[in-house]
Amino acid sequence: MKRLSCLATLSMALAALAPAPAALAFGDKPVKLVVPAPAGGTMDIFARIVSDQLSHEIKQPVIVENRPGAGGAIAVKHLLSQPADGNTLLITVTNILTEVPHVLDGGFDAMTDVKPVAQMARSVMLFIASPQFEADDARGAIDYVKAHPGSVSFASYSQGTASHYAGAILNQKASLDMQHVPFAGSAPALTQVMGNQIPLMFDGSVTSKPLIASGRVKLLGVAYRDRLPEYPEVPTMAELGYPEIDFSNWAGVFASGTTPPELMQKMHATFAKLNASPIMSERYASTGFEIVRAQRTQEQLAGDLRAEFERNAGIVKNFGIQLN
Repeated sequence: MKRLSCLATLSMALAALAPAPAALAFGDKPVKLVVPAPAGGTMDIFARIVSDQLSHEIKQPVIVENRPGAGGAIAVKHLLSQPADGNTLLITVTNILTEVPHVLDGGFDAMTDVKPVAQMARSVMLFIASPQFEADDARGAIDYVKAHPGSVSFASYSQGTASHYAGAILNQKASLDMQHVPFAGSAPALTQVMGNQIPLMFDGSVTSKPLIASGRVKLLGVAYRDRLPEYPEVPTMAELGYPEIDFSNWAGVFASGTTPPELMQKMHATFAKLNASPIMSERYASTGFEIVRAQRTQEQLAGDLRAEFERNAGIVKNFGIQLN
């Protein structure tokens, strides 16, 4: 009996000396990817592409949880309510962290409570119009709005987003008097633009590109620093004299701010490997997102987020943007 007791004591001592299992991130239980958007939308489709490939890579189930509402705050708060072990992550576009918090108090600190794990893809802003709108390019649209003060509206996919900011900047810089009409997402806003109820909108390329291709909306200009390869003849808003109208967002994976660094590094490596796969590039194409091949470090991504957050804070202040 004494010998058995000694053996048990030895086993316990050896177990204490053994390294802790590295199974906190992507271990032996399902991974949850929280999405701040409803099922069926572009962000949901994007998340399910990532979840499929992640499940294949880690050999564990990966579940997409849709938690839309409150400008992304519902999804972020759910993430923060879970253990910071990497098994619950957030998949989103950066606007819920760098744009919305300036005009909507979500009850969390976007720069400290959440940390970027990996950048996956990018979307840029486009200036679009209904098919029936009188102008066919951005310069013509500006001239038309000037000639009809107070009678032209622009839609946005939410207050306090780049879609809203871009229209507000154009209003001020071009001395226009467009009326802002916010919606809860791109889909309802685009419905109004396609139907000519609201003629103008700044929208993300992910949702606009299919509609441009089918003729359901017109592309007037590119609200990004560079012309786009698929629209080489369409000038940027900077070329027309409005360099401030330069917006893009990236979609990626985020974790709780208290997640241990070693888990963050492990997850970063896993998602970078996923993004290097040709399969991911092909599947992203169906969403309209452009894949990001050159991975930035987590420190660089955090710096990018901070710079974008501060830039948007300046826009809100300088252009007097407020909730309607």
